[in-house]
Amino acid sequence: MRVPPMGWLAWERYRCDIDCDHDPKNCISENLFMEMADRLSEDGWRELGYVYVNIDDCWSSMKRDDNGRLQADPKRFPGGIHKLARYMHDRGLKLGIYGDMGTHTCGGYPGTTLDKIELDAQTFADWEVDMFKFDGCYSNATEQEQGYPLMSKALNATGRPIAYSCSWPAYQGGLPPKVNYTQLGEICNLWRNYGDIQDSWDSVLNIINWFFDNQDVLVSAAGPGKWNDPDMLIAGDFGLSMEQSRSQMAIWAIMAAPLFMSNDLCTINSGARSILQNKIAIGINQDPMGIQGRRILKEKSGIDVYWRPLSKNASALVFFSRRNDMPYRYQTTLSKLNYTTGSYQIYDAFTEKTMTLKDSTSFVVSVNPTGVVMWYVSAPAKRNIRQFYRGGRLQGSLFDDDENAISPVFL
Repeated sequence: MRVPPMGWLAWERYRCDIDCDHDPKNCISENLFMEMADRLSEDGWRELGYVYVNIDDCWSSMKRDDNGRLQADPKRFPGGIHKLARYMHDRGLKLGIYGDMGTHTCGGYPGTTLDKIELDAQTFADWEVDMFKFDGCYSNATEQEQGYPLMSKALNATGRPIAYSCSWPAYQGGLPPKVNYTQLGEICNLWRNYGDIQDSWDSVLNIINWFFDNQDVLVSAAGPGKWNDPDMLIAGDFGLSMEQSRSQMAIWAIMAAPLFMSNDLCTINSGARSILQNKIAIGINQDPMGIQGRRILKEKSGIDVYWRPLSKNASALVFFSRRNDMPYRYQTTLSKLNYTTGSYQIYDAFTEKTMTLKDSTSFVVSVNPTGVVMWYVSAPAKRNIRQFYRGGRLQGSLFDDDENAISPVFL
């Protein structure tokens, strides 16, 4: 998990719908996960990095088997979880599964109490699972303090690489002193800090506010192999406009957040698909330095400015409008945004337009209500005088193309 994981997660869109007799296409069953795997592998998602297909709550039988092991509901998962894992692996994908360290999962299914941790970790490894999310319903703070590190140890002991997603901080308020982010970074690959996302703009905005109001704590906690998780991407569902979908994608990219979509990939509209498949936003999210970005300005006009440092001395800028009246023309310069002297090449993630800007040049971005403008900003260009003056005449570019090019990962 050197870069944030990407994939598809069932929960926000499908919750705990287990009534397969009434709605066989939309219930939590092996057919749903196989169908989403087909879409990821056939519709261009896998090549962009969306490789995890993650089961959430309500997959198991209500009882463990005679050996005390968790088992999938035999009616909805007749082939079992191991068959589903093989289906994913055959398509170049990975399978994630869900558990809970309390007496029951949040949906009321068997939990993984302290005495069952080693058994369940080995069961998931035997099934060839690739990621495990450990929730915290029906457990107390003392059990969590023991259980989350124990599960990390147990997963490692299986010898199978299984990414570990912890919900621990979300149950402890998400902030120190109750949450020890140094310890979390040692035992977990990603963690839920805050409450569940809902299919609404209010929910997305609430999450954005919490994460950036607490950025001084959270930014330093994240990095390669250890990620803050603000929850799922909901573009393609019912609650967000296209502008708001772009805003969530852009700000999740700035946050170096895991990118787990929760939507119906069979019926997703072309607008939502183009946002979730945006190569610039994905490239920014997947930057190998793994430094989480920050909000650097919160203007009285309702415009926020977010910034993230990227590899090759590049960076990302997002101009976000909290307004809900009309497009706002925001004027500034790169130098006011703490950029050093130089000339920068700008690539707009959503319009795909490029331009060159000096640090001192005033510019205006028009930001739609609840929308964003997202820029990939190259390193300052270096003058290439020999190319510029050839035989005393202006020739070609003033700037060294190799030093100032847009990273090929985006193009």
